[in-house]
Amino acid sequence: MRRMLLAALLGSFAFPGIGWAEPGDVVAMDHGPETFRKIVVEADYAARHGGLWRWHADGWIGGDSERVWIRSDGEIEDGRVHEAELQVLYGWNVHPFWDVLLGVRQDFEPDSETYLAAGVTGLAPYFFETDATAFLSAGGDLSARFEQSLDLPVTQKLIAEPHVELNAFAQDVPERGIGAGFSSIEAGLQLRYEITRKFAPYADLVWERVLGETASIARGRGEDVENLTLHIGIRTWF
Repeated sequence: MRRMLLAALLGSFAFPGIGWAEPGDVVAMDHGPETFRKIVVEADYAARHGGLWRWHADGWIGGDSERVWIRSDGEIEDGRVHEAELQVLYGWNVHPFWDVLLGVRQDFEPDSETYLAAGVTGLAPYFFETDATAFLSAGGDLSARFEQSLDLPVTQKLIAEPHVELNAFAQDVPERGIGAGFSSIEAGLQLRYEITRKFAPYADLVWERVLGETASIARGRGEDVENLTLHIGIRTWF
């Protein structure tokens, strides 16, 4: 897990003299030489299945037209790494609010797998932060992930963030217990208090549901297909 977090945070230390943009800032399209960065990291815990730890890192290093994106997600359940992935993507700004991304994704758990990744990221109308990414594995499996979130200020320091993630597969992946079609959905509401712009504790109530053929496979294995979990964690950015 430490390697994953170090990889996700690499950009924040590799260029000590560069400037930074705050979350939500839009970098002006002046095509100048200055380099910016924004690395957001979240880590939290839930009292489920012997203890569930999660981490999420998402950020970029670069200028106003081209950037390197670094993303990492993972879970540690009952002391064992249950999921772990790292993405390294190159992004081209094609609109003041949108980047096109191309790169690779490496899964470490539950199985080691390498993917070609391509997608878009940016702000949809009404300031919905949106990520849509397609993945093609080395074995030829095609999948897609759609994520959307929205910051709703309650006060100057208290922020409510509804968020949703939807996953889909173009074909069955028997070795992973996944069926073709929509495979899972996750929806939640994060409430965080920004002690400073760079440091915010949060509570995140998350509902997860396995869908379609993937749910049928999970039931056949005696696994849960739906969970509601409260996570308590810390959000910071560099």
